Amino acid sequence: MTFTVALTGGVASGKSAAATRFAALGANVIDADVVARELVEPGRPALQEIVTAFGTRILDVAGALDRRALRERVFADATARHRLEGILHPRIRDALRQRASAPCGTYAMIVVPLLAENAEQYAWVDRVLVVDVPREVQLARLLARDAVSPATADAMLAAQASREQRLAIADDVIENDRSLADLGDAVGALHARYLAMSETASVN
Repeated sequence: MTFTVALTGGVASGKSAAATRFAALGANVIDADVVARELVEPGRPALQEIVTAFGTRILDVAGALDRRALRERVFADATARHRLEGILHPRIRDALRQRASAPCGTYAMIVVPLLAENAEQYAWVDRVLVVDVPREVQLARLLARDAVSPATADAMLAAQASREQRLAIADDVIENDRSLADLGDAVGALHARYLAMSETASVN
């Protein structure tokens, strides 16, 4: 099994920015959101299950998933959100583990937004990295990035594990409320550490 790091953090914490920098340094980055998008492409079984569960109103005129419509639906209704997670999460976990197990020459990094909520399902990872920002920073970034209403933004934050819950499972933390240069420095230091850990794990 390839040495695997799980990268997580709350919505709008900067997970993608960190993951992009790890990938640029050579890590094999596998993003759960990318996997999820692949799973709901037209013709895939997961999309049909979602349509069965939520109706055709969550499709756009081309028959593809309307992500914004679905997001607004599930973040306004905890039962609906859990139903969607039941459809997607087992498939996402299986794909992440399969892809992470492939030889890659460095180490695998899986990006999992809801890791703290499902930590027991990811007991197979070797290390957990949390990208952390204060809640007020998350809220401001989310409003600017996604153009959602304040109520939807609050619901999105409330639907996730708390900052404290994420930090409780962390082996490593990147505090991402400073500059992009600071983020790059933190990623570089951790990349070197993970390479060393991967080499040690491959020997043992």
